[in-house]
Amino acid sequence: MAAMTQAARQSKPAALFEMPSPFETESGKILLHEPAWAREGELRAQLLDESYPKPFVVDDGERRYLYFNTRLMQSAMRLKAPNDLDLRYTQKMMSFLLFNPHPKRIVLIGLGGGSLVKFCYTRMPSVQFTAVDIDPDVIAFREVFMLPPDGPRLQVIEGDGAEYIAGADKGIDVVMVDAFDETGFAPALANREFLESIYGKLSGNGVLVVNLAGEKDSYVGLISDAMQVFDEQVIVFGVPEDGNHVLLAFKVRYFEPRWRWLHNHAKELRAKFGLDFPTFAQKIERAAKLGVARREAVRGLR
Repeated sequence: MAAMTQAARQSKPAALFEMPSPFETESGKILLHEPAWAREGELRAQLLDESYPKPFVVDDGERRYLYFNTRLMQSAMRLKAPNDLDLRYTQKMMSFLLFNPHPKRIVLIGLGGGSLVKFCYTRMPSVQFTAVDIDPDVIAFREVFMLPPDGPRLQVIEGDGAEYIAGADKGIDVVMVDAFDETGFAPALANREFLESIYGKLSGNGVLVVNLAGEKDSYVGLISDAMQVFDEQVIVFGVPEDGNHVLLAFKVRYFEPRWRWLHNHAKELRAKFGLDFPTFAQKIERAAKLGVARREAVRGLR
């Protein structure tokens, strides 16, 4: 077990304050971590001027959304299919299965609404999954988003993601990073030291998957650092539906994808998981070949 600045804990059910949504673009109700005697008018004003200091949930009767503010959605869940991946970027983060189809240990940095946790937990019964989030108010929404309880296959830990990775045992097959604050990608994780720590803890065929969203200035340096740490074995491809990008970085030495095999394998994964892996594979191949061409052009100018 990794050493943590805060002890791992199972979040306890907490009473929620419910009020009508004050947002013109977000109908339904708002769920807040506030006592029953909280003043609705004050909360409404804080939500509208973005001074409310905690995450909150919007429930429109069909979906539940996690927000820090309405400019950047953190997570979405369809109430009729709570274990599915509703947002396209979360679906594309599962593209690591094209390259490492049988992971045993997965670590997620940044819990959000737990969509990736639930998808992997319900569809990959042999995987041991650990999710780490620094914000106890995010973890406290786990029942709202219908996460399973902790057990032998799942741990949800309150703590710093970088510290968890630094103290973790080696041999992690997949590290997924989906960590954000109210401004975008968590700045404390956008550094080379964090990437080097992940590289050291991945298994020989390990894969790093990073969701990149928000202002590009918040993560462009991370892409450059990943290229150096992972010896240029990095692919970045877009998620135009959500305005995100997904970064894949591979520890395997001499990374040379067998694209024809991967496209056939993608069809098998689609049948098994219900996600559009054939399209993911096409986008990843195009991005990989474009990236190689760009790097060769740069070398030719030196």
